[in-house]
Amino acid sequence: MTPTGDLPPLRRISVVGTSGSGKTTLARTLARTLGLRHVELDSIYHQPGWQELPKEEFRARVEEATRGDDWVIDGNYTKARDIVWRAADTVVWTDMPRRVVFPRIIGRTLKRAATREELWNGNRERPIWMLSPLPRHSSVAWSIATFGKNRRRYGDAMVDPAWAHLEFVRLRSPAEAKAWVARLADER
Repeated sequence: MTPTGDLPPLRRISVVGTSGSGKTTLARTLARTLGLRHVELDSIYHQPGWQELPKEEFRARVEEATRGDDWVIDGNYTKARDIVWRAADTVVWTDMPRRVVFPRIIGRTLKRAATREELWNGNRERPIWMLSPLPRHSSVAWSIATFGKNRRRYGDAMVDPAWAHLEFVRLRSPAEAKAWVARLADER
């Protein structure tokens, strides 16, 4: 589905997209606009000291987060996507072009490093991480490494019969995302 079609049910929304595509910002805006609870999967997965939650515990917490009928969950975790998407009614894919994503992720990383902004559970990005070529240590490297993979993954998912129960909304520019949210606000 494109943003010009009929509005989906929008009660259990999964927001996905490459790092820097605006998924968390959009998820927060959707939650506020629609009066839904917002859950950021990064805040569940990344424990204090950047420790990763073990897979089964992460899945259990995601299962708990999807209980209830009114939520917006953002994140790309394939290890829990089946849980989120089984419960969701809508997937919003922030499919922004590289020319939007990469300046955003660099700017966001620089800002977070400069302000020492807390992300989740006491974790902060370290300025030196931006220079790391390792995706595990750098959100910039992560975004570059996963951009094409995410585009293929979500493009394939839109036509996968396993996800036929979902409405897909693919937003391809910041202007398109802004217009779609404005339309939601007007029609709600």
